[in-house]
Amino acid sequence: MIADLLLVVAMFGLLTSSIYLVLVLVGVARFRSMAHDLPAELLPVTLLKPLHGVEPRLRENLESFFRQQYPKFEIIFGVRNEDDPALALVRELMQQYPEVQVEIVISGEPMWPNAKVHNLSHMKAAASYDYFIISDSDVSVGPGYIADVMADLLQPGVGVVTCLYRGLPTAGFSATLEALGMSVELQSGVLVANTLEGMKFALGPTMAISSDCLEAIGGFPELRDYLADDFVLGNRAAAAGYKVVLSRCVIDHVVLQTNLASSVQHQVRWSKSTRRSRPKGHLGTALTFAMPYGILGALACVISRPPYLGILPMPHLGLAMLLGAFANRVLQCWAVGYVALDDSKALTLALLYPLRDLLGFFFWAASYFGGRETSWRGERYVINSDGRMVRQQALQPVGTKGLSA
Repeated sequence: MIADLLLVVAMFGLLTSSIYLVLVLVGVARFRSMAHDLPAELLPVTLLKPLHGVEPRLRENLESFFRQQYPKFEIIFGVRNEDDPALALVRELMQQYPEVQVEIVISGEPMWPNAKVHNLSHMKAAASYDYFIISDSDVSVGPGYIADVMADLLQPGVGVVTCLYRGLPTAGFSATLEALGMSVELQSGVLVANTLEGMKFALGPTMAISSDCLEAIGGFPELRDYLADDFVLGNRAAAAGYKVVLSRCVIDHVVLQTNLASSVQHQVRWSKSTRRSRPKGHLGTALTFAMPYGILGALACVISRPPYLGILPMPHLGLAMLLGAFANRVLQCWAVGYVALDDSKALTLALLYPLRDLLGFFFWAASYFGGRETSWRGERYVINSDGRMVRQQALQPVGTKGLSA
């Protein structure tokens, strides 16, 4: 009886994950066919770049923003204090690219729970222009990034533009797996959401917004209590009647975690944040995984007494379910990672993605355990049921391993 029940659950899970794969493939095809009209004039824009310490590839990431091919833009870097070691890299780049308009803002210790948003509020006050592109310190972009994003942001009715991103590992097997999940699992969900209902949220690595849209949603103070400030920003903009657009521009997002423990902690924290931001959608994510159901089906067939419903002999059925789940995830990896995001890792490491899919299921399950506390950017927070957070204490000083804040 137990084996029969497990087999039914496994079959249902494989059915839902197959339906999800079809939706992902539709989303990929739709994304590849997207186009935008060029605006009559590319208006000036302010890049808001919050920093907090030095991290792997920081200089390369920041330099990619100095090398933009765009008529007129400025970069505002925000830090908490003058002693932040990231400022040394900024000043080096300012000397190397004197033609780029740059300003540094010292925001002081955060007065709001979300330190990054506190920083952004001070940076906005120093901005010269009415359009903003907010990007994290751990992303790298191509020279046409601003032009691509602004081509969408300047369209009628558009308030927010966001971008898909590829995971870029620094070192180690765990970072490679996390980057693969970032390129495939996360972006699959975005593509499906965009296909089914359009974008109603933004992605933190890039959030471009017009000043009138930002004012309409209450400005940065509206985001100050939320861990998932990117989701809230896009969600508020959509609720205010503005279009949230997914750009055709794809950027690189550096995976900073270099060991298994930090990688697991980071992914569980992200999963908990998603659960608080959109609880119903996060619960339904359980039906999008494939490998847990393939393994469950194979296990059920091993312990079951044949025959079952007159289908294949049990060992053959179990093997077919396991291989079907494996093929499902490999195809998803190729379609999203390689075809949509042009990520070569998704082509060469596709056979590893079923393992990442299995781990993703455990990260999802872990998001429902462990209480409401989480660590984020060197500090500890308690996350309330509505996604708002309460800052508890600092865990580490600014140093050689920081994150955007």
